Amino acid sequence: MGKKRLVTEGDAAASAEAKPKAAPASGKKRVESGRLYVQSTYNNTKLLLTDDKGNALMWGSSGQAGFRGAKKGTPFAAAKVGETLAAKAQVLGLKEIAVIVKGVGSGRESAIRGFISKGFGITSIKDETPVPFNGPKPKKPRRV
Repeated sequence: MGKKRLVTEGDAAASAEAKPKAAPASGKKRVESGRLYVQSTYNNTKLLLTDDKGNALMWGSSGQAGFRGAKKGTPFAAAKVGETLAAKAQVLGLKEIAVIVKGVGSGRESAIRGFISKGFGITSIKDETPVPFNGPKPKKPRRV
């Protein structure tokens, strides 16, 4: 393939000294408080963890946790997603969260319970479920 290089002991020691090892920088940033967005539908539960400014840090869903089909919408799946996301959030140094809930699914409370089971404090819980105010368009009158 190419020319073979012979490295003597003096060359190996010199090349190791020439390249100083840099301390590995932590890719994750430290966050004290944040927001947890819970979107719960009949078919799935999604959790999004952000900092106070709204920048996404990490997310999880029932489908990502390995649940398939009708099991994705269960409270058990939502609790498991909350627990796994909380375990990841402990690495960031998160202490307290504000929870914003959206949707009518069965995983609303259990996702929050799974998250706080790891020892996080909750500052507030806010429900932002959209409510229709005008409804669907009525049917046309029947022509006979």
